Amino acid sequence: MPAAGHRHPPGTAARTQFNLGRALPFLVLVLTVLADLITPDRERFDRLLVAAPALAAVTWPVRATVAIGITAMGVRALLDFTRGQGFASDLLASEAILAAVTAAAAWVSRVRTRYERDLREVTAVAEVVQRVVLRPLPERLGRFELHLLYVAAAAKARIGGDFYEAVRIPGAVRVMLGDVQGKGLGAVETASVLLGSFRAAVNDAPDLGVLADRLDEGLARYGAWDPDSDAAERFATVVLVEFPDGQDVVRLLSCGHPAPLLQGANGVEPVHFADPSLPVNLAGLAENHHRIEEVPFGPGERLLLYTDGVSETRDRTGTFYPLELRLRGWAREPAAELPELLHRDLSAYGAGGLDDDVAAVVVVRTPAAPG
Repeated sequence: MPAAGHRHPPGTAARTQFNLGRALPFLVLVLTVLADLITPDRERFDRLLVAAPALAAVTWPVRATVAIGITAMGVRALLDFTRGQGFASDLLASEAILAAVTAAAAWVSRVRTRYERDLREVTAVAEVVQRVVLRPLPERLGRFELHLLYVAAAAKARIGGDFYEAVRIPGAVRVMLGDVQGKGLGAVETASVLLGSFRAAVNDAPDLGVLADRLDEGLARYGAWDPDSDAAERFATVVLVEFPDGQDVVRLLSCGHPAPLLQGANGVEPVHFADPSLPVNLAGLAENHHRIEEVPFGPGERLLLYTDGVSETRDRTGTFYPLELRLRGWAREPAAELPELLHRDLSAYGAGGLDDDVAAVVVVRTPAAPG
């Protein structure tokens, strides 16, 4: 996902690998015939023909697998006839073996195609859920460009414990980025509850402090409605951001979340939170007063929001990812390319790749139109 969406479509390497797999049965047939023809009769390569239907079961559907098996049987008989052996007993035995392998390959192909169909249906459902729970961010809201990186840690997953949302309200744009404690379906459930609470309250909440309270209340109500839910036991770090119209400032409230990075004329520096709030669903442990920070945010400046899947990525020596240093080096790169640059660099930096959900949002204030 990276830059504007969640994931890129399958690359050319995967397509090439699939096409090579489909060509292998025919390659076996051709090479077997050539080897059998150019070598002495005592050298028998036709026994390798059983590999053709076996390989076909990996990539071809049932009918094609059976057709390749029958072709292998025909090639086997033709090779015996070229030697003048006719219907010898070893030919009948070989054909019987080929027929058995073809039948087994057809069964494997049927199981595989059924599994692939089920997987496609599950993937389609997951993509619909993703669009409902984690909708793609708009490329622009008012005077602000938004660029997203989102990668779930689980292989083939579309949604993880990181979540985001951006909404245009009267007089401002509000953005939320959060990270649920833990992984798995419970984290996804908690993220969906917090997203629903944010969307329900974002237009009516007078400030970010009230909006943070609504997130706490929404998760508490959900826990009371479903006491057995794993979501009620989890907490989440959240950063809430408000970009008011007509003012070159940004207001931020951190609920235990990593500090965003502000990139402007003075370089790159983290936003300082003098008194960050407790993470969502932990407010009951102590008295929680929300302090909203307001910092300058002029035309052309960038604000990077990110989760700890970015900042806590480690290399083989255990060193944390130098996000601030990287962002300084990308100062002249187009904002739209930052998510893809970050994704590639994180994947290369992390020992063994990415082992946590990763979410990052780049917000750019564009210059006001003349007049």
